[in-house]
Amino acid sequence: MEDNVIKRKSRDFAIDIVRTYQWLGEERHEYIMSKQLLRSGTSIGANVAEGVRGQSKADFYAKMSISLKEASETSFWIDILHATDYLSNEQFKDLNTKCEEIISILVAILKNR
Repeated sequence: MEDNVIKRKSRDFAIDIVRTYQWLGEERHEYIMSKQLLRSGTSIGANVAEGVRGQSKADFYAKMSISLKEASETSFWIDILHATDYLSNEQFKDLNTKCEEIISILVAILKNR
């Protein structure tokens, strides 16, 4: 199987986001911002997967662009959840590092049109 870095990283990140969402609900009783995080954080990988199987190069780049927008939104929610003490410094650093890495990869993909 071909190793598609952005596909693998966005999938793994989506799993981390789902687990964070579950933890925020169960342990911190936070349901509003965590739902936003879940939506945007899992959308990154869904759009990447759809783009990889896209019908054209234009479709691929359109989906990567959507993934980048979702990753930027996810970064915002990670920051807000940290700033409001729902995420610890350690949780923030882990999620933020992974999200920023995905953003960097998506930016590189979009620059190589």
